[in-house]
Amino acid sequence: MSKSNSRLVYSDEMGSTCPKCGQPLRKCQCNNKSSNSAKGDGIVRIQRESKGRKGKGVTLITGTPLAGEELKALAKTLKQKCGTGGTIKNGVIEIQGDHRDLLLGLLQAKGWKVKKAGG
Repeated sequence: MSKSNSRLVYSDEMGSTCPKCGQPLRKCQCNNKSSNSAKGDGIVRIQRESKGRKGKGVTLITGTPLAGEELKALAKTLKQKCGTGGTIKNGVIEIQGDHRDLLLGLLQAKGWKVKKAGG
């Protein structure tokens, strides 16, 4: 049998293996590669969306070059400036209501390239 058609499913010696590379999970580099580099093209995008929210619109901010606590601090500042609530889901800041024009100016003041996305 050729090596490309067979792979180790489980072994007591190695433990669980990564489904992508076949290496033991302790030595797997698949997940580490994606977390080191920031995704995106360097443009922060602002869009309005009401899908799945019973018709209530939110403003989505994607592509920010921040993560973790910095992203939380930015979201808090933006929510305060808009006077509304919001959240962070999967690295996307959601601000309740349509505040695209206000957020555009605030994010450009931080020195980022910002675009309105969507219709």
